[in-house]
Amino acid sequence: MRRASPYSCAALERLLQEHFAFPRRVLQVHALLLTSGALLPDPQCGAAAAATAFPYNCLAYAHLRASPTSSSSSAPCAPLRIFSAMLARGARPNRHSFPTLLKSAAASGSGATAAALHAQCLRRGIAGDRFVACSLVSAYARAGRPVCDARKVFDEVESPDLASCNALLDALCLDGDLDAAGSFFDWMEVRDAVSWTTLISGLSRSGRHRCALEVFRGLLLENKGRHLAEATLVSVLSACANLDSAEGLAAGIAIHGYVVRHELRLTAFLGTALVDMYGKHGKLSCCRRAFSVVPKKEVCTWNALLSALANHGQQTEALVKFDEMRAEGFLPNQITFVALLTACARAGLVEVGLYWLEAMVSEYKLTPLMVHYGCVVDLLGRAGRFVEAIQVMERMPFEADASVWGALLGACKLHGKVDLAAEIGWKLMNCGPQQPDWYVTIRNVYLHDRNWHAATRMGEVMQEVGVKKTVGQSSVV
Repeated sequence: MRRASPYSCAALERLLQEHFAFPRRVLQVHALLLTSGALLPDPQCGAAAAATAFPYNCLAYAHLRASPTSSSSSAPCAPLRIFSAMLARGARPNRHSFPTLLKSAAASGSGATAAALHAQCLRRGIAGDRFVACSLVSAYARAGRPVCDARKVFDEVESPDLASCNALLDALCLDGDLDAAGSFFDWMEVRDAVSWTTLISGLSRSGRHRCALEVFRGLLLENKGRHLAEATLVSVLSACANLDSAEGLAAGIAIHGYVVRHELRLTAFLGTALVDMYGKHGKLSCCRRAFSVVPKKEVCTWNALLSALANHGQQTEALVKFDEMRAEGFLPNQITFVALLTACARAGLVEVGLYWLEAMVSEYKLTPLMVHYGCVVDLLGRAGRFVEAIQVMERMPFEADASVWGALLGACKLHGKVDLAAEIGWKLMNCGPQQPDWYVTIRNVYLHDRNWHAATRMGEVMQEVGVKKTVGQSSVV
């Protein structure tokens, strides 16, 4: 027979209430509950205590908040396991239970789980609750379900509030239906910083950076005198960084001026966006200065600086900064190694690059992605070591995509490998969306080899498939 828990249900609930704001402490309370047997059925607690959802809601929320810093890949599933225990104990979920569970389903990417939780909400008669409905819309969008599912939930809400509208706007942006998102945004009678930021971010993610800037200008006109939210500034800085023209740099500088004039705190989040913006426009002095004034740097801040240096001719400095980053106790992540391998490739440091690829796996326990293999192929290709580059591609745990073949094609152009370039070119044309640069590179290889017939034929192929050479631009800023 199980020994009764030495803690009363009321005492445990008080303990959870006291430490609710501190997820790590709540997890410690959870361990106490498990080891004491307090979560198992106990006749002494009575029916009323058995029916309360509060302890389970607290535990699920604490696990959800703690999961971003957890090393366990199953961390997003912990709230769902607590929900199963909750049902087994006979506790009845309420409107406060499901938002946490739906966020967990979205974090795990399980559309089936989101649908199952929706069924639970319908069964318990709380699907129409605005708080729950908003979470359902968001979960369907972020768990990979068709956007029509999120739209259906939204349409069934009586008088949807601003939070529900923002959730659907986010769903439309995540689905890539920016025209529908723009129309819905215009339909919204009330808009807040979240609404504007969601649309700006969605446009920027889809490559419509100029449109994102236009929306931001609309925000400025509608909210004269009001301070802009940090998330809004970061989203528009991302658009500025990726807008390949003087307009993007000018807008980014203006936003930096806004930050300085209003004495906004330069968080790692905002500081990284500024470093990235200046870096992508090649303004390395401004990039370094922005990096230096970020008081509390994160790995992402270092990554932005390393990428800027690696891509704009300062590869040696990038390697030095990488050593500084590690000396200050920051652990490199996969993005860090993309910048590091890029620096090695462009500096011709083949052995150094191969060493760090090995260390990435053995020392830092990181799994190389396609982009890392692409960097290594570029590294070997630039050095003329084509046999080794092809061997790397053959040993990859997945099929090489267009980015990897494109890296090898660039090396073929550099070393005049005409036959290999032609073979790679035809592979690239069958890889997916057509990139004008691939055709132009192959044509240039033929021209450099004085193979006029093949070059002319490639020009004809470009016309047949509707590929146009990217128009060059120049500016003085």
